[in-house]
Amino acid sequence: MNGNRNRGRAGIARRILGDILILLALAVTVSVCVTMGHRIGAVVQGDEYRKVFRYQLILCVALLLFALDLRFGFWTRLRPRALKLIGWIPRCLIAALAAVILFYGGRVIAGGLIRTAGESDHVLVLGLALENGKPADDLIRRLETARGYLEEHPGATLILTGGNPDESGRTEAAVMRDILLERGVSEERMVLEDQAKDTRQNFRNAAQLTYPEKPVVLVTSDYHMDRAVRIAGKAGFPNCLRLPAPSDPAAFGANMMSEVVLNLDELSRSLLGGKR
Repeated sequence: MNGNRNRGRAGIARRILGDILILLALAVTVSVCVTMGHRIGAVVQGDEYRKVFRYQLILCVALLLFALDLRFGFWTRLRPRALKLIGWIPRCLIAALAAVILFYGGRVIAGGLIRTAGESDHVLVLGLALENGKPADDLIRRLETARGYLEEHPGATLILTGGNPDESGRTEAAVMRDILLERGVSEERMVLEDQAKDTRQNFRNAAQLTYPEKPVVLVTSDYHMDRAVRIAGKAGFPNCLRLPAPSDPAAFGANMMSEVVLNLDELSRSLLGGKR
């Protein structure tokens, strides 16, 4: 009797968790499709975004299949028994991939919640691809976060990074400088790094403009912070003080999945010895 009751409770808990994960997977998929669909058509680097989008959809499908199997258990309801045993193969594979997605997704979320900003002479602000030549909302939030730090620390200087141009040739760093000038930041308090094409180059080039062994405040979007700090450490910035900027909640699912894709890409590169 107790055994049946416990199995019944476990079944109810599994169904509830399955329902939650199904809703989560659908919400993330919608966020990915809407957000990435807009970005692919709005940024100069559309091909790169299109490539990430394909992998995002694969991960979304895997997460949804895992949630559906948790809710309905269809992989192991096959008949006869031989097919039921075979059904454990895709179940285990999808469960393993879902675990990886949830692990890295958790890291992305946790990384955006940690704030360790203290005293530093330099604030490194990471750029973000311009959308139709205009700064994305998340880039504006990064700049506002950095400006707030400047107001509290009169001796600090901003290093604005980002070399990807729009159709007119203006780089992210140049656009960031112009926005901050309009908002009252003195040009003497800004240094431009306008050659980098990605986060790794951001840090490598910024290392030439500061003393990377000293503490530096890092400003980027909350979803990007975990991976950015890890890349910074590899580029010679051992002491990054985290100052995450809030991001658009509606696009968080898409941004989180982008980070998961890029984390998995880094993992695959390291496993293959950098040969890709």
